[in-house]
Amino acid sequence: MTIESATEAVQATVYGYPRQGQNRELKKAIEGYWKGRVSAEALHETAAGLRRTNWRQLAEAGITEVPTGDFSYYDHVLDTSVMVGAIPARHRAAAGADALDGYFAMARGTQDVAPLEMTKWFDTNYHYLVPELGPDTVFTADSTQQVAELKEALALGLSARPVLVGPITYLLLAKPAPGVAEDFQPLTLLDRLLPVYAEVLADLRAAGAEWVQLDEPALVQDRTAADLGAAARAYRDLGDRGQRPKLLVASYFDRLGDALPVLVKAPVEGLALDFTDRAAANLADLAAVGGLPGKRLVAGVVNGRNIWINDYEKSLATLGTLLGLAGRVDVAASCSLLHVPLDAAAERDTDPQIRRWLAFARQKTAEITVLARGLSQGTDAIAGELTANRADLASRTNSAITRDPAVRARTAAVTEADGRRSEPYERRTTAQRAHLGLPLLPTTTIGSFPQTTELRTARADLRAGRLDEAGYESRIEAEIREVIAFQEKTGIDVLVHGEPERNDMVQYFAEQLTGYLATQHGWVQSYGTRYVRPPVLAGDISRPDPMTVRWTTYAQAQTAKPVKGMLTGPVTMLAWSFVRDDQPLGETARQVALALRDEVNDLEAAGTSVIQVDEPALRETLPLRAADHAAYLDWATESFRLSTCGVRPETQIHTHMCYAEFGDIVEAIDALDADVISLEAARSHMQVADELAGARYPREVGPGVWDIHSPRIPSAEEAAALLRKGLEAIPAERLWVNPDCGLKTRGWPETKTSLEHLVEAAHVVRSEAGTV
Repeated sequence: MTIESATEAVQATVYGYPRQGQNRELKKAIEGYWKGRVSAEALHETAAGLRRTNWRQLAEAGITEVPTGDFSYYDHVLDTSVMVGAIPARHRAAAGADALDGYFAMARGTQDVAPLEMTKWFDTNYHYLVPELGPDTVFTADSTQQVAELKEALALGLSARPVLVGPITYLLLAKPAPGVAEDFQPLTLLDRLLPVYAEVLADLRAAGAEWVQLDEPALVQDRTAADLGAAARAYRDLGDRGQRPKLLVASYFDRLGDALPVLVKAPVEGLALDFTDRAAANLADLAAVGGLPGKRLVAGVVNGRNIWINDYEKSLATLGTLLGLAGRVDVAASCSLLHVPLDAAAERDTDPQIRRWLAFARQKTAEITVLARGLSQGTDAIAGELTANRADLASRTNSAITRDPAVRARTAAVTEADGRRSEPYERRTTAQRAHLGLPLLPTTTIGSFPQTTELRTARADLRAGRLDEAGYESRIEAEIREVIAFQEKTGIDVLVHGEPERNDMVQYFAEQLTGYLATQHGWVQSYGTRYVRPPVLAGDISRPDPMTVRWTTYAQAQTAKPVKGMLTGPVTMLAWSFVRDDQPLGETARQVALALRDEVNDLEAAGTSVIQVDEPALRETLPLRAADHAAYLDWATESFRLSTCGVRPETQIHTHMCYAEFGDIVEAIDALDADVISLEAARSHMQVADELAGARYPREVGPGVWDIHSPRIPSAEEAAALLRKGLEAIPAERLWVNPDCGLKTRGWPETKTSLEHLVEAAHVVRSEAGTV
């Protein structure tokens, strides 16, 4: 193919870049600071070095305009709260005494002060810290961080564009502060917030910014007329102010829909839009509103959320069409590259052919620059790259890895009956209570116990050959015995084996399923200093052998109490992996579900009476547009039932979800037909219990009474208070007592004390209910 060259040089840019460094240097420095081993000065030096490295890598790859302000010690939304002075009253003293410690107190809490609530960033697995606002909130500008990072980049001789969370998205992501009426709408604070943004923009202009990017991903969701009116007012106000840089308003993750004409008409100099498959409608919509004559369009044609190579010819066709719709077209990824690992070249253990299919952040920047060169100079200038790209795409399409006829035959044979339990819940719960003999308000944990240094060392020693398989299994058995003994001594009712053998709740299973590929260095930030290595779902899925039966049955042999079998559900196996993009997600989910069904059935056959299939990603994977919800929830809930519905009535099926907004998927939670669901509730003050009660959810519920993402140790009185609040919504015979989430990131001292308090709280509230 050929494409006419653009009339002016096309810029290549990105909206953000992975923060952690090649070897997760940022994580190590921050956690060292928390432990007192790294000084604040050393932490700042590490961060500055990582920023310089990132910018230089981008510039060397051909990125002509680097982002600033995308770097964060914990979370970019929290950084925005600091920028606009929205610091909760309970944290102001700490922030005033020491800005860095106050920042981390907002993120993690302290023993005396609760942190900000944390939830998922749209439909990604990144977590942001929710701003707390109220009618008395006073905003004040503090552009210190944003200006300093811009000056750092400019000092290196780079063209730099600061990136900020936009005012509309910031307010739409916020929640009423504690004590503020739940019906308070943070968006009503817009007129109070805009002058603060204008002051920050003026500071950045004075510091040398030609352009500033304002991210408004909230506008790709279904928005009310009032929301759209607020967006129009915000950008009319900011656009009409003098002494400001040029404004680039960015959206991503989906199509803009009704918000597109609002932004097209706004007095700003440019828009950045997502043109990948999930937002492909933006192309026709932009043409329908007459394009962006005389303005800059940054076209997100390289997928910033997945790791497969770009189809150059497809992207160039899109870019060629866009040339006629804007005064200037630049090339970018569809969103920040925060959501992908740093460098696929580091995956030296991956088959070289497969590695050709992968594009992590560094490869994506190369793709962006190739496309920018092709758009600017014509396709003859990138003829070699186009030829290689066609060959790489063809090798993936034709690979035996991607298709297994036996797997496809099995999924095609699934019937509706395969996704139904043999008895309704009302009969199952009677059989389960008789079989398990649990007390009122039974206690349990979510699954994992602390992953100690000794456990990580044992896994590393096994991989390196310093420890043989028998020695490794002996260490795992010893850990399981300790975990079971502690739970029995503490008085927990339904035990877990603690998952000492598992590196990650998705990766552990992916390594034992066909069709998955594991990475060695594919780290992606989940929240704060928590990084995960999502496996790559490359082909058809099956389970060659049992994955968890060995350790679950060993744990059960140590106790007369029930031990839960622990699995990760099919939706989460997809959501926390880099999923294949060459077939519908529902088809892939069905393959994973059938593999998990085999494991569930084997656990039951081995004597496991309680089996938990975690689906923390069910809500986060919900499409951003309501019109797309029903189709997604149909295959998502079907895949869960397909995993779990092959067991006997007396076998109790649990599931778990955490850190998401559950109110709009209560019907889907019901459709899972799990016997017990545990959910995050501590930071949100049992909000989810009220939501489930309001929807008349009929099954058993374990709303968490311990926020495990904070180092705070809840007292027994605090846990009991949350439990009593849960009882206001959920009857005692259907209420469980548990932490918010797994305990792998916590230390043993805090775990022991917190679980002792949790059990004590359960006994107290049982006594109040008239039974022990």
